[in-house]
Amino acid sequence: MSRLRWSVPPAAIAAYTAGQWTQPNRPLRKSHFSTTSAQYDSNSRSQSSSSHETDSKATEDQNSVWFNIVQKLDEVKQTVGVPEWGELGGGITNFIVPDWARLLPATAQKLQRELSMAPGSLADDIWKEAQDSDLNPEILKNAKVRVSGELCEEEKAFRGKRQQHAVKALASYLNIPVEDIHPEDVPVIAMCGSGGGLRALVAGTGSYLAAQEAGLWDCVTYTAGVSGSCWLQTLYHSSISDRSFPKLVDHLKSRLGVHIAFPPKALDLLTTAPTNKYLLNGFVEKLKGDPGADFGLVDIYGLLLAARLMVPRGELGVVDSDLKLSSQQGNILNGEHPLPIYTAVRHEIPINEQEEGKGHVMAEEVVAEAKREAWFQWFEFTPYEFFCEELNAGIPTWALGRHFESGHSQLSPESFPIPELRVPGLMGIWGSAFCATLSHYYKEVRPLVKGLAGFGGIDSLIQGKNNDLIRVHPIDPATIPNYVIGMKDQLPESCPESIFQSSHLRLMDAGMSNNLPIYPLLRPGRDVDIVVAFDASADIKRENWLSVVDGYAKQRGIKSWPIGAGWPKESDSLKETEKALRESQNISDEKANQKLTDAQTNPENQLDPSKKTGSAKSESELGYCNVWVGTTEERTSKEEPPPSKRLFHPETTSDHSDSEFHLMRPDAGIAVVYFPLLPNPSAPEVPPTPKTRPLAAAQSMQNESKEGEDQGPTPQPNTIDPDVDDFLSTWNFVYTPEQIDSVVGLAKANFSEGNDQVRRVVRAVYERRKADRLRREEEESRKRMEGFVPL
Repeated sequence: MSRLRWSVPPAAIAAYTAGQWTQPNRPLRKSHFSTTSAQYDSNSRSQSSSSHETDSKATEDQNSVWFNIVQKLDEVKQTVGVPEWGELGGGITNFIVPDWARLLPATAQKLQRELSMAPGSLADDIWKEAQDSDLNPEILKNAKVRVSGELCEEEKAFRGKRQQHAVKALASYLNIPVEDIHPEDVPVIAMCGSGGGLRALVAGTGSYLAAQEAGLWDCVTYTAGVSGSCWLQTLYHSSISDRSFPKLVDHLKSRLGVHIAFPPKALDLLTTAPTNKYLLNGFVEKLKGDPGADFGLVDIYGLLLAARLMVPRGELGVVDSDLKLSSQQGNILNGEHPLPIYTAVRHEIPINEQEEGKGHVMAEEVVAEAKREAWFQWFEFTPYEFFCEELNAGIPTWALGRHFESGHSQLSPESFPIPELRVPGLMGIWGSAFCATLSHYYKEVRPLVKGLAGFGGIDSLIQGKNNDLIRVHPIDPATIPNYVIGMKDQLPESCPESIFQSSHLRLMDAGMSNNLPIYPLLRPGRDVDIVVAFDASADIKRENWLSVVDGYAKQRGIKSWPIGAGWPKESDSLKETEKALRESQNISDEKANQKLTDAQTNPENQLDPSKKTGSAKSESELGYCNVWVGTTEERTSKEEPPPSKRLFHPETTSDHSDSEFHLMRPDAGIAVVYFPLLPNPSAPEVPPTPKTRPLAAAQSMQNESKEGEDQGPTPQPNTIDPDVDDFLSTWNFVYTPEQIDSVVGLAKANFSEGNDQVRRVVRAVYERRKADRLRREEEESRKRMEGFVPL
């Protein structure tokens, strides 16, 4: 989840939608304010059944793909309309309707001819090929639900091959003779990118390119993404980039100059061979093969994204295998590339207390559950498996899109299962930030609203209704068949009841839960030693996504996570200041006391030694590269553990032996290396760009009022600032080649600031693993000697 775009005047959206997208005085659909997960995930088909005609021609029409599309499209139009939000006023929805959604009617009407299902039509041809096992061999396979907390066998095999591949890469990266490196000493490194639309895609490409040029990329075992970083992984593992980041940069330059919903270009690709068939395969297969599936804004969004991102420059060299996630297995078969992990979430919404007053009879335990806060269930997609750790169950990726019952895929006697769910549909799900709750939306626009005269009362009203807003999704998420139907007795008791009552799972952008995909990397069996996180979120300093992991780690019993990693809270007490000064900087008591005296005299400078020393960074303003390490040490105290140490702190001398010591301790846990996308004076200069985003302007006004405070790195006039440059808005879908170069250049410049630190972290963790192995071998040897009895 990242900041919304404000480029379209709200009045224009309201006028347009009021005239063409909504029905006068239309009441809200129940799904907008669904308060139970069973209602939230249900699929109503009353409209289609009530309109059934006896006439054979009408029956044929109703069985056509286009009949379904027209019916669903009407729902899409209503969804993106401007309903009345009661006391909040209809105007708030002006901020949540994507501007590209206004172009949907014309786009859909142009597709009617292609999707008619008449003999010889494109849709008819696609559906026939969908049942061809030579083109789609997965339809002959019988899929089962795998219930286990362990990694699937395919991933285990990959890890062994990747480890062997990483030996040579690590030797080169650390300048160690390859024969001196034991495979067991190779650290398991994971690299992840944040959400943030095209900004995350372009900046992530620059960060990964920098890591590749430094030799780190080939040492990485896993990559993980949210939203735009999922699109990045998809492109990297496609024939378009051929696993080359320079090629990927060139591709982005050639394709991002046109908006994803620009009608002439979008319609040309969707109605002209060969791209029309390439892009519409999954569209037709879903609507024809799964009549119970919902069709909505996310599906169209994914189609438009694929038309812009998954089509090469010449628009003719399309490769069908690029649109199946399971096809990426070929890229990692011999461990030559990291395993990509894609993410989405399902919003579990407990029953609202208000349901009690509507005549419903509820058991006490249900009412108790209703009073708990809603939460998000994380689902991961890899080329091997679609899995949910909370459900402790997964299915083969090639079986995505099938219906399951009691752990087995269902198919009718006269037909095969539909082919694997295609990438365009998945791209829409991964990046569907516009499906967020009203609470998420308002969190992003609140700084601006609070700064406007006369809006204080509205802010108070909305804040008072936050418990309701966290349950409201104005735009419906996309659906995937629910693979755990009929499996209640086989899954953990902690699974919510609603998960077994819904034919489909409603999945959305994982950034609504955490804009960094850390959770899948902490899954048992992955045993990640180092997490390198590239954060291109729009709210880096306001939302500490690393610290959000603390609660997850505590819930899962993960001791090795570095508690307290991320942006320090401004409310840190003087006592915490003293602890940070004494422990993390390894300075003398005399110097620490002097700094404490300064902090007491000038409270606003707490955790900011640079005020007196003139150093480049303060504790409260993280730098370009920030390192923390957790611990596996057993705690006997019931008190909350202290925050993890920030290593390689700028205040430390050039001697980093103390930081390296903490990384090499036997009880050291996961090392986190965090690269936030910050403005960098050393980044390549670019032509001046507009910096007029209202939210950023409001923040600038607030910053100006804090005269004398350190506002972090200040970009030069001709360098970009991700927090204020217009084109870096999450909802901007057009980038010029020059803008792409500037973002890639910024990401590379930021990585270069921490390149030496990353290498030190990898070297220290390697030495720790080596020492652990040698201790184990020595212990095993001692036990063998003690057990030896001479004749």
